[in-house]
Amino acid sequence: MGKRRGGRELVRSLSKRQKKHLREFGEEHPFYDKVSGRPEATQICELSENSDKSSAESDSETEVEQVSVYHKLLATLKTSPESESEEEEDESESEAAGESETEMDSEGSQETGEADGGEEDKRDVPEQEEGKQTLGQEQAGGADTSCDPSHGVIEEFTDVKHESEFSLETNFMEEESGDCNADLRDSNSSQAFSEDPFKQHMDKELEEKEVEKMSVLPKTSSQSKWPRLGQLTFSSTLEKHKTLKADKEVDVKQLYLHKPLESTWPKVNKQFLSSVNKPSDPSFTPLQRELFCIMNTYRDLFYPERNALTNGEEIRHAYCLHALNHVLKANAQVLSNNAKRRDQKPGTDNDGYRDQGLTRPKVLMIVPFRECALRIVHIFISLLEVNDKRKIDVSNKKRFKGEFGSDPEEKPPNLKRPEDYEAVFAGNIDDHFRIGVAILQKSMRLYAPFYSSDIIIASPLGMRTIIGAEGEKKRDFDFLSSIEILIIDQADIYLMQNWEHVLHLMKHINLLPLDSHGVDFSRVRMLNLNNWSKYYRQTLLFSDLQDPQINSVFNKHCFNYTGQVAVRNVPLSGSISHVVVQLPHVFRRLEAENVTSVIDTRFQFFIDKVLPEYRDAIMSHTLIYVPSYFDYVRLRNYFKKEDLNFTHICEYTKKAGVCRARRFFLKGEKQFLLFTERFHFYKRYTIKGIRNLIFYELPTYSHFYSEICNMMKATDNGVDATWTCTVLYSKYDAQKLAAVVGIDRTAQMLQSKKNVHLFVTGENE
Repeated sequence: MGKRRGGRELVRSLSKRQKKHLREFGEEHPFYDKVSGRPEATQICELSENSDKSSAESDSETEVEQVSVYHKLLATLKTSPESESEEEEDESESEAAGESETEMDSEGSQETGEADGGEEDKRDVPEQEEGKQTLGQEQAGGADTSCDPSHGVIEEFTDVKHESEFSLETNFMEEESGDCNADLRDSNSSQAFSEDPFKQHMDKELEEKEVEKMSVLPKTSSQSKWPRLGQLTFSSTLEKHKTLKADKEVDVKQLYLHKPLESTWPKVNKQFLSSVNKPSDPSFTPLQRELFCIMNTYRDLFYPERNALTNGEEIRHAYCLHALNHVLKANAQVLSNNAKRRDQKPGTDNDGYRDQGLTRPKVLMIVPFRECALRIVHIFISLLEVNDKRKIDVSNKKRFKGEFGSDPEEKPPNLKRPEDYEAVFAGNIDDHFRIGVAILQKSMRLYAPFYSSDIIIASPLGMRTIIGAEGEKKRDFDFLSSIEILIIDQADIYLMQNWEHVLHLMKHINLLPLDSHGVDFSRVRMLNLNNWSKYYRQTLLFSDLQDPQINSVFNKHCFNYTGQVAVRNVPLSGSISHVVVQLPHVFRRLEAENVTSVIDTRFQFFIDKVLPEYRDAIMSHTLIYVPSYFDYVRLRNYFKKEDLNFTHICEYTKKAGVCRARRFFLKGEKQFLLFTERFHFYKRYTIKGIRNLIFYELPTYSHFYSEICNMMKATDNGVDATWTCTVLYSKYDAQKLAAVVGIDRTAQMLQSKKNVHLFVTGENE
């Protein structure tokens, strides 16, 4: 007893911070943390040989060390009621502090509106640490780690209370035995169920020869034209599947929607339907009908005509319906088989119940901002609620709205921006988030641990910080091993954030997990055990534009055995037709041997051929539009070296610097203004005083071309005749060029022997 009393006295002599450190790391707090007014007596303790590690080493180690004197003290600490109350107080204080810091970060990102890639790179280091601290909890598969000292203070909330309620392994379809379960069992033997696209796709057993074909042979493609989507390209490596034709009319019952969705979808989608819709097709718009027709065949899809103003929400509703339909079917199959296994006799062969992946998450949805995640969850809730009387139980809904919602009063009332800007940057525009969603029968669980989630909604940066980098001890991507549907929405925005995060994600999806995570291997599909998950994964890619980097992801990282469908419409007119000022546009072609040499060739062409024409003082008020930040840095350094009279604005320029640069440029005190595309994307300021324009490279967004050109009319100084516009392009800019001048002119400009082409816009054209 004396020994125990001595341990308690030693514990009482420690400060709160020291006790907290003792609980978490099993050793005393460093000596320099002294509390004023409470001098501490030096404690001499005999340490074991294995406990002489530094605090930094013990913080990073995950192995269980041998029991030391401090671990014995820790045991006494846990039994002390006084210290338990102090422990709870400490944890609540630290959690409150963590939440307040998170709120400050979120507000800061909303205020600046700069979720660009470079800033993400700067933020990666601390946010990776935050992601690592969360991993321990998510890897626990729902175990409550809030009281476990080895996990430290939890900074990212994860729901661990409802684990048993949403567990697929321990639940059955008792509640809906007269509903979905009966239908499912009855249809198991029927031809109707065997024609279900979900069943057909997931039950298809590939042979090794077919897998070898897909990894070696090139894809064969065919063309087709649909009424609403336009020109489609179907490509596949395996034998040609039956030609997919657009259904003019769709019967909801023939879409094999899971029970609640048949009745809820027409109500949820009512806002997009007009009186033009035929009575025979009351639930889909023409665009949704054709998109869902492709989605429901489980082919990969690339749709590069998503527009936040016009069809963005239509598309979001369509892919949410498909994702939720897939999850409900998959979970219903598992729960039905649970009941069958429970009822079968002991010793019966269980190999016929392979209905799961190596990990539970089935759908990964990548969206740019928290507002997008908020809207997706609201659509899910609406689709699951049959009527106002039968509300579904959504856990942590209030917390979710607080963290992902926004206050309308925070937005400045006098801020005037283009409509497309308002549509893209509506609501909470924080770009670092991830959330797990579990769906079981009539309930939804938000903030579910990843290994207990059906759907993961995240931003590229949110995924990047949890996946980690090579060489890091605490990183996790096992939860991506059995993703069956990958949805990447608004892919064009990631070009303005950090495209590397998207590539990093694609490299770590559908890999074999490093740990079993408690899976029952007798229930795992053979396709997952054979490491063929990527050949069954459906990828849905939506973008506002066609870009080589987005095309590359679709062509090189999508291996679906059913093939790919890409919408390939060509622009006929181009954004140059929206330029209202009278302006000569000089397009100058530069010759480059290959794609890698374009960057250097463009720089040399600019400083040798273009810049000398603008050095004269007469050519003042020259704005140089630079899409790439790396090109911007290179030009800025060159201008400094040559001692040219210039100023510059980029996405990292502070507000005072932006105001100063705009004033200098307007008054003519600075001859050149270097201007980055990302700054224009996130701010959309009107730059006054432009008389001469140079597009160092064609804009990523075609409508930026007409926007920048039309800025010239912002300053009415009667010198319209002196305005000029020069554009540099190469044969590798064909897609961007077509979006600006149209497909017919693009073909002529690329094939012509002349390197200079002139267009004139304006009222007197």
